[in-house]
Amino acid sequence: MDIFFLLPLFLLLAGLMIRLWLGLRQIRHVRRHRDTVPLAFEKHVALADHQRAADYTVSRTQFMLASALLSALFFLGWTIVGGLGLLHTALERFLGTGLLQQVMFLVSFILVGRILTVPLSWWATFRIEDRFGLNRRSLRLWMGDGVKSFLLLTLIGLPTLTAGLWLMGEVGQTWWLWAWGLTMVFILLQLQVYPAVIAPLFNDFKPLRDPSLQSRVDSLMRRCGFVFKGLFVMDSSRRSSHGNAYFTGLGPSKRVVFFDTLLSLLSPAEIDAVLAHELGHFRRRHIPKYLGIIFLLTGVSLAGLSLAANAPGFYTGLGVTPPSSIDQNPALTLALLVLVVPLFAPFISPFLASYLRRNEFEADAYAGEHANSEDLASALIKLYRNNASTLTPDPIYMRFYHSHPTVAERLRRLRAIDAAVIPNAG
Repeated sequence: MDIFFLLPLFLLLAGLMIRLWLGLRQIRHVRRHRDTVPLAFEKHVALADHQRAADYTVSRTQFMLASALLSALFFLGWTIVGGLGLLHTALERFLGTGLLQQVMFLVSFILVGRILTVPLSWWATFRIEDRFGLNRRSLRLWMGDGVKSFLLLTLIGLPTLTAGLWLMGEVGQTWWLWAWGLTMVFILLQLQVYPAVIAPLFNDFKPLRDPSLQSRVDSLMRRCGFVFKGLFVMDSSRRSSHGNAYFTGLGPSKRVVFFDTLLSLLSPAEIDAVLAHELGHFRRRHIPKYLGIIFLLTGVSLAGLSLAANAPGFYTGLGVTPPSSIDQNPALTLALLVLVVPLFAPFISPFLASYLRRNEFEADAYAGEHANSEDLASALIKLYRNNASTLTPDPIYMRFYHSHPTVAERLRRLRAIDAAVIPNAG
């Protein structure tokens, strides 16, 4: 049998088995520790909160397993069952060949994928998040967000998609370099535009108004030598009770954003510590480093596709009639890329997650140098409790999927930085 049939099928099945194995481990481990708060957190986390976090984690993991099974079925439906070929033939019958048909093929492919995931999004929001008191989004707001996302995808993505397909059809064998460059420009422009243009379409962002807190923030910024576009408070409470803060943007557009739920949860000193953590991500250049990884993975994916696209077996192995050349059917080639690349995710995710966890440790260390480690430790415990994050994840599952270390690991590192009284994470 052709390698182009066997390899994707092997990656699909192996990835699915890894996800199932890890997910079942996580469920068993969390349930086993559900009724006992870890000794290090007995004074800080009530048993009811610990059990709520355990039940939420189990529900989210079960949802992840169901989503993985459905994703596998979608892949088989598009490829081996022949969904891509049927869609392409139908559009070719109505639109003929050419750039318009290619664009509409990819638009239809993306639209079908989004429609198929709508029930999953609804279930996650109105069944899981609602059940644990974490969702504050109305059905109307949820639907409005979906419509806005689709319109933005159309407005921004359609011209980019059209340009990419035109390049693939015109520049010959070096198409992947041009597509790579176009993708990178798109990502960089999005980072510039997102904070000031896109994000405000979904949330209100207001400058920090509290004078005493603003004074503390200004003092911390000066100590850290940080020049910023602004520090904003986002009305996240309209959609969720989750608390968080994040650093966004590049160059002059960079800003720090606090969820309003975070400000209502933490003390001023704890907010200082969380802000110092976010500044640590900036000072340690985590955003450009992560972008570098994304650029590299994108380039490798496109280069690999350029090689596979010249082999007829790449198409026939995935249930598609091969084109005479890639410039005759670039849309079909890109659709296969979108389907095949995620098959490698289970094998890449532990390395990427490990890198991201290391970034969190570095940001924590920076916060320990410029704020009080005890305050950061207290804030972390409150955030884990508020967000229903389990204190007892399965160690192997965590290594594969978690971009953040466990709270116990973070407190151990903080204790090494500061001799302040921090809950013993043993």
